[in-house]
Amino acid sequence: MIEGVPEQDLKPPPAHAGMRIGLLGGSFNPPHDAHRLISLIALKLLRLDQVWWMVTPGNPLKEHSELAPLPERICLCRQASHHPRIKVTAFEAGIGTAYTALALRFLRRRFPGVHFVWLMGADNLASFHRWNEWESIFRLMPVAVDDRPGWRHRALAAPAAKRFSRFRVRGNELAVLPVLAPPAWCYLSGPLSTLSSTALRASRKRR
Repeated sequence: MIEGVPEQDLKPPPAHAGMRIGLLGGSFNPPHDAHRLISLIALKLLRLDQVWWMVTPGNPLKEHSELAPLPERICLCRQASHHPRIKVTAFEAGIGTAYTALALRFLRRRFPGVHFVWLMGADNLASFHRWNEWESIFRLMPVAVDDRPGWRHRALAAPAAKRFSRFRVRGNELAVLPVLAPPAWCYLSGPLSTLSSTALRASRKRR
């Protein structure tokens, strides 16, 4: 148990075989409309049944001095998501990891018949080669990268994009991405939002 976090939040949401579920991980410190926009674009273009917001206990690559408590971030995520097909979970804290690859392996074991897709913004793809077991993540499940303002060229020129370039899915094939055997990935284009958690925290400091 983690103080202030209900037991059900420390477990994955229910899912059944055949479902297509997008996984959007992050600190959500704080969550904002860009997170919701990424989720809505993925729901539509990838024909997903749900998107799960995986609220991490703490990103290993980020400094945690400004990290809001986990219960607060879970609550804010539920307010910001505001959609029946977006589910909020902190199961990573429940299984005791902050590493994406370990969390994804857990889900693959727990839900062997579910078609999961890892979702991330283009800004994350640009630095994805610094993540723990980043190549393993591409081989665990399909990956969908959502466009972010000013990041397209850097993301598509990044080591991760180059490493898996021949597995990129485009155009009319996007809807089949969730059922493809990994590695398989795509770049999603849609409405853009300039919002970021870092900018929102900075603006609060200036008030």
